[in-house]
Amino acid sequence: MIPRYSRPEMSAIWSEESKFQIWFEIEAHACDAQAKLGVIPESVAAIVWEKGAFDIDRINEIERETKHDVIAFLTNLAEYIGEDARFVHQGMTSSDVLDTTLSVQMARASDLLIEGIDRLLAGLKNRAFEHKRTPTIGRSHGIHAEPVTFGLKLAGFYAEFSRCRERLIAAKREISTCAISGAVGTFAHIDPAVEAHVADKMGLTIEPVSTQVIPRDRHAMFFAVLGVVASSVERLATEIRHLQRTEVREAEEFFSAGQKGSSAMPHKRNPVLTENLTGIARIVRAAVVPALENVALWHERDISHSSVERVFAPDATIGLDFALHRLAGVIENLLIYPKTMQANLDKLGGLVHSQQVLLALTQKGVSREDSYVYVQRNAMKIWAEGGSYLDKLKADEDVAAKLTSSELDALFDLEQHFCHVDTIFDRVFG
Repeated sequence: MIPRYSRPEMSAIWSEESKFQIWFEIEAHACDAQAKLGVIPESVAAIVWEKGAFDIDRINEIERETKHDVIAFLTNLAEYIGEDARFVHQGMTSSDVLDTTLSVQMARASDLLIEGIDRLLAGLKNRAFEHKRTPTIGRSHGIHAEPVTFGLKLAGFYAEFSRCRERLIAAKREISTCAISGAVGTFAHIDPAVEAHVADKMGLTIEPVSTQVIPRDRHAMFFAVLGVVASSVERLATEIRHLQRTEVREAEEFFSAGQKGSSAMPHKRNPVLTENLTGIARIVRAAVVPALENVALWHERDISHSSVERVFAPDATIGLDFALHRLAGVIENLLIYPKTMQANLDKLGGLVHSQQVLLALTQKGVSREDSYVYVQRNAMKIWAEGGSYLDKLKADEDVAAKLTSSELDALFDLEQHFCHVDTIFDRVFG
C-alpha cells in the first residue's frame, strides 16, 4: 500500500525486516524444540540465538541466484552462524516458515484492526449520546420517511461495528495457526512436538492437518471478514456524504483553517475524507475473491496462492487499518447541524406524520383502505401545492368526521416517534 494510505504501525508488520525477524524466530524456536528432543545438540540451539542474524540486501543478492527466498534467507543465516547452521531447518519445509509467518502477521494485523474499531466505537458512542434526542428525518429510497433521532442513526452504526469487532476476533482465531509439519504435512522428518513448541512461542495454535500448507479456507474467511468491515466503513461514509450534500447539509466533515476544497471554486467544502473511504473499501473488498480462489490448491500444495497473498495481505490490512482510523477521526470531528435537521423535517409541512393519522383513523373504525385514501389524497396536495398537512387534514370532511382538531394536533407531536429511544439505546449500549 502506498504511504498516503498507510499507518506506520500496520506497515511495520509487513516490512521485510519484520518478516525476516519472524522467520528467524520460527527457526530458532524450532531448534530449541529439536534440542530438547535430542535431534540436535543443545549447544546449537543456543548458538542460533546468539549468532543468528540476517542482512536484507545480502538475502536479496542470494535470491537473485537461487530464485528461492527461504533458501536465500537460510544461506545468509548460515553465514552468521557457521557450520552449526546445518542443524537449522531440520525436517522442515519452506511453507512451515512462510505460512506460520503469515499467520503471525495476520494475527498482529488483527490486533491493530480491532484497536481501530475500538476507537471508532468510542467516537460513535459519544456522538450518539450527544444527539440521542436530536430530531432528524429518516429516509427510505432517499425520500423523507418518518422522524428518527441523529443519535439513533449513530447507534445503528455502533451496533454494526460491534458485530464487525466480534467477526474480527473470530477471524483472528481462525488464522492464528502454526504449521511445522514438513513436506506434505506428514511429520515424517520432524516431531509434532516441534510444531507445538513453535506455536506456543509465536502465540498460535497448531494446525490439525496442514498438508504442507495451512488450508486456505482459513485465509478466505479472514479476508471475507475484512471485506465485510470495509463495507460497513463504506456504509457510514456514504451516509455522511449524503448528509453533507448542499441540499441536505445536516452534517459535514470538519473543514480546517487553511483547507481548500477546489482549485477552481474557492467556496467548495467537499466530503473528501468519506469519498476516500469509499474508495479504500473497494480496495479491501478486492482481496475477497482472490482469497476465495486461493482455497483450491493442487493436491497437498502449489504456490498459486503465494503471489496473490504477498500483494493483498499487506494491502488489505494496511488499507482497512487506515480507513478505520480515518473514519474514527471523521466521527470525532463531525460537524452536526440540528437546526438544519429540524428545517428539513418541516420541509414537507408535516407529511412525516402520515402513518400516525392512518393508524388513528383505523382505530376510529375506518377501514385501512379508506383510511389510506383519506391520508394519501391530502398528502399528494402537499407534494403539489405545499402548505400545512395538518390544516388540510382538518379541512377534510371524512377525516374531521372521525378525528377532532385536538386529536389531530396530538398526532403531529414529534415526541411520539421517540418514545422508545431509551429502549433502543439500552439494547445497543446497555
